[in-house]
Amino acid sequence: MAYPIAYQLYSSRNFPPLAAQFPILKQMGYDAIEPWLPAYEADPALFRRQLDDAGLACYGFHMPLSGLVDEPERFIDIALTLGATLMIPPYIPVEERETTSAFWQRLGEKLARGAQKAQPHDLKVAWHNHDFEYLALPDGSRPIDHILETGGDTVWFEIDCGWITRAGADPAAELTRYGDRIAAIQTKDTAPPGTAADDGWTATGDGIIDWETLVPLFKQTAADHIVAEHDNPSDWQRFAGRSIEKLRALGL
Repeated sequence: MAYPIAYQLYSSRNFPPLAAQFPILKQMGYDAIEPWLPAYEADPALFRRQLDDAGLACYGFHMPLSGLVDEPERFIDIALTLGATLMIPPYIPVEERETTSAFWQRLGEKLARGAQKAQPHDLKVAWHNHDFEYLALPDGSRPIDHILETGGDTVWFEIDCGWITRAGADPAAELTRYGDRIAAIQTKDTAPPGTAADDGWTATGDGIIDWETLVPLFKQTAADHIVAEHDNPSDWQRFAGRSIEKLRALGL
């Protein structure tokens, strides 16, 4: 199965103007952009026109959790303007995190309430992980399990294989465990521990993750697209080009 492949625009945030990147990404073979706030916030309609002009889609976009909780209608309108179907809160700042199960269960409940508001518009809500969701709480449980179990079936999951690996967890196990909840798969790769260049991140296939083992598991999930991301590349075009080349070589 050949998946549509999106490019997480956060990867090249340090190389403006962003719209100038779109034709380059299209030429490389990308099908879509996954933007993050604030890339689309100033003028979502203009952002959509720039994507259309480049022949790119937007399947999902990253947004603040506070936007889903406090301004759901605004972000639903943004989703509809961008043509996205997936609304993705990706992060809780460290100063706002708590180490109790109840805190992460409340997060799941917030996502479920947002999903309920999005559903009539044919939109889905998905959580995107970093490493902290895989670090055990004092009671031995994991935040990711509380988020998804309390959120229920209307809360989807954009799984980031790189951050799971950084947390010392096994992306293969997580792909299997939550396969029917996974809406999108981020193929972020990480260099060996101790690597300083590019904050230790690397192009897909250039790091320590065994993608050949993971790809068969991708096909057992509910994911309908793949997302390439690198948190801080010194050369965004090299990252983008090598990543999509690797993903297509893997049959994705």
